[in-house]
Amino acid sequence: MVIMINVFAILSAILFAFKKIQALPFLIFSVLWFCLWISIRRLLPLSIYKRSATFQDTFTLSLEDRGILLITKKGQQLWEWEDFTAFKETIYFFHVYFSPRSFFMIPKDSFKDITEIQAARKLLKERIGK
Repeated sequence: MVIMINVFAILSAILFAFKKIQALPFLIFSVLWFCLWISIRRLLPLSIYKRSATFQDTFTLSLEDRGILLITKKGQQLWEWEDFTAFKETIYFFHVYFSPRSFFMIPKDSFKDITEIQAARKLLKERIGK
């Protein structure tokens, strides 16, 4: 849906540039597009994070030889490397998958420096693969 909205925005900008549509409808569409983008990208995630107790809790996650260990105030959970099927790296996170629809994210900004990120990347590639 986001792709379709962006294609429509680009198409309307091209039509506006060739004077096929008027300025007022283009301006209204642009404002609506911007509001939709802000609500999907910023407001919706923030409202979910503020309501969920999971995102209010503090935790420690460590990548170990036997697996990934998650420690919270309520207890701890160790997932062995065999429990994971894949991992994906994005600009801000490592996504570690249990199945195609079940995963958790490890934020890269939680690492101290680039060498820790590189070590985590290497460990995930060795233990999980892509």
